Amino acid sequence: MMRAGLTRIVPSPFFLPQSVRHLLSAGLGLCAGLALLGATLPARADVNSVRHLLESRVPKLAPHVTHINPAHALGLYELFTDDRQILYTDENVTYLISGDILEAKTLTNLTEARLKVLGAIKPETLPLDLAMKKVKGNGKRQLVVFSDPDCPYCRKLEKELTGVTDVTIYTFVFPIGSLHSQAPERARWIWCAPDRQKAWDDYLLHEVLPPKKECPAPQLDTIQALAEKYRINGTPTLIFADGQMVPGVVSQADLEKMLGPR
Repeated sequence: MMRAGLTRIVPSPFFLPQSVRHLLSAGLGLCAGLALLGATLPARADVNSVRHLLESRVPKLAPHVTHINPAHALGLYELFTDDRQILYTDENVTYLISGDILEAKTLTNLTEARLKVLGAIKPETLPLDLAMKKVKGNGKRQLVVFSDPDCPYCRKLEKELTGVTDVTIYTFVFPIGSLHSQAPERARWIWCAPDRQKAWDDYLLHEVLPPKKECPAPQLDTIQALAEKYRINGTPTLIFADGQMVPGVVSQADLEKMLGPR
């Protein structure tokens, strides 16, 4: 379910990870759907043997799988891919399963919980030199934001952030042209301004557009590719120091809690 306060590109209901879409056309079996489980079975094979079987049976997928772990459900193994998705397979790699696993008694989404762990993004692993850097107070705490200049929820987040101090905010300018047709152009105007952060604040907080100025801005294309790599398809998207990725507007009070002690 979409989080409130998030502008995003909505994928097809039949969306499958990019790294395995091409496998369908190759005629390989892929089960897609939702698993409601009432019991768990232990995984029996060694993870390395699953890796070897994957490499021999699904060679197009294997290079995209960065982690293989027992799923602790129905004897399955989770395959975490480089496009930040989880697939499941059996010990013989006979089937690939795309979908969420829920624990039936509590309806806890086990797949979602694992994605939060495996998909954590540590800020220090990002190319922060491509982001606008704003130091407030002692700057001790750290926050990364992917934001679209024409996203109304991004404006709301900026207002919440005005009351937060003792934090360093790294903002990646991420216009989503398919949703806000003028955002890419305005993003370039902001990027080409003498003081990008001031131009950003003036526009998002006070609706004052920067001068219409063009300049080479290959960094904006790099940011688009970065967002695609980490499957960030909505704004605002926040990344905290512990690697937790949170889509949508977060209130000032919740930001203080999530950022941790000053």
